[in-house]
Amino acid sequence: MRQVEDEELYQVIDEVIMAAGERLYLPLKEKIHLRISLFDSFRRLDILQELVDNPDITEIMVNGKGCIFVEKNGKMLPWEKSFDSVEQLEDMIQQIVSRVNRRVNVSSPIAAARLEDGSRVHVVLPPVAIDGPAVTIRKFPEPITMRRLIELEAITEEAAVFLKHLVVAGYNIFISGGTGSGKTTFLNALSAFIPQEERVITIEDAAELQIQQVPNLVRLETRSANLEGEGEIHMGDLIRSSLRMHPNRIIVGEVRGKEAFDMLSAFNTGHDGSLSTGHGNSSADMLSRLETMVLMGVNMPLDAIRSQIASSVDIMVHLGRLRDKSRKVLAITEIGGFENGKISLNRIYCYEEEEGGKERKGRLRQVGQLLHTEKLRTAGIELSAL
Repeated sequence: MRQVEDEELYQVIDEVIMAAGERLYLPLKEKIHLRISLFDSFRRLDILQELVDNPDITEIMVNGKGCIFVEKNGKMLPWEKSFDSVEQLEDMIQQIVSRVNRRVNVSSPIAAARLEDGSRVHVVLPPVAIDGPAVTIRKFPEPITMRRLIELEAITEEAAVFLKHLVVAGYNIFISGGTGSGKTTFLNALSAFIPQEERVITIEDAAELQIQQVPNLVRLETRSANLEGEGEIHMGDLIRSSLRMHPNRIIVGEVRGKEAFDMLSAFNTGHDGSLSTGHGNSSADMLSRLETMVLMGVNMPLDAIRSQIASSVDIMVHLGRLRDKSRKVLAITEIGGFENGKISLNRIYCYEEEEGGKERKGRLRQVGQLLHTEKLRTAGIELSAL
C-alpha cells in the first residue's frame, strides 16, 4: 500500500471540507480549525498537538480519555479538552510507538517511546492502567546549555567551570536526582564540554540526548521484542557492544537495573570521561541503589561491588527540585575510594539555604577541595584555574 504524503492528505482534507461547506455554512475560522484538527488526528498527536506546540508546557499527562493534566511553569493544571473515545486515544498511542519501532498492546502494555522533537513518551495500557490508557509526555523543547542553567541559577558559574574542567580532563561523572529533577537536561549541558575530536557513543532506552558539537557520534537505542517475543535488545547488550566500537567516551542514559554492572565495567575499562544518570535521593543513596542494581545482574560480594563503584565513578552530581519547583544542583561529590568496607565521599560543593525575608534562598557553595587531581595534571589543567 502506497504511503500518502502530507500534501496529498491536506488536499483530501480540503476537498472534504469544501464538500461539507456546500451543504452547510462554515466560517473561515471553523474551516481552518477543521483542517488542522483532521491533519493532527491522522499524522500528529490529535488534540494533544497544541500542547506539544506550546513552549510553556513541560509535561502532558493523560489519565484515560477524559482526564488530561499539564505541567506549566512548574504547576500541575487540568486541561479542559479530552478525547472523544478510548479508540481515538489508542490510535494516537499506536502512531507514537510505531514511529520508533516499538509496540504496545494488551500482552505488552507498557512502552517507552519518543517524539520527533526528542520528547519522552511513556505509555501504560489496560489492564495494567485501570482507568484507561495512561500517557505521559515529558517535553524537551530545546537543548539547555550550561550558560542557560547558570542564568536560571540552577548552578553557579564557579561550579560550572569546575565541572567543565573535570569533563575535559576525563573524570567519570554520574548524575543523580529524583523524578523531574533535570538529570537528562543537565547531562545534555555537561556533554557540551566533551572535546570535538573525540568519539562518543550514547546508549539510551529512548533516545533523548541532543549532543551536537561532536561529529564522531554513534547513538544507540534499546529495542523491544517482536510479536514472536524475539529480538529484544537491552541496554546492557548495547553497553557491551559499544566496547567493540572504539569509543573515547560512553554516555549511558538512565540506568535502572542490572545494566548498572555493564555501565560500571565500561567506565572502568579505559573510557575516561564517561557519563551516566540514575534515580537517587542523594549521592549516598545513589551509591546504595547502584549496589542493588548490580546485584540484580551478578552474584558478587558487596565489598567487590563497592570497590568496583569506587574505581569506576569519580564524581557524583546530585540534582533536586526545591519547594518553589526550581531545579538546582544540590551537591557535587568526589568518590574518594574504597576503604574498610565503605566508599568514602568528599563533598566539594553543597547547596545551602539562607533565611531571607519571606522567601528562602540559597546558593551552591564550595565546601571542600578535589583530592584526586592526577587526571587534571595529565590534561594540563592548572589547579589554580579551579
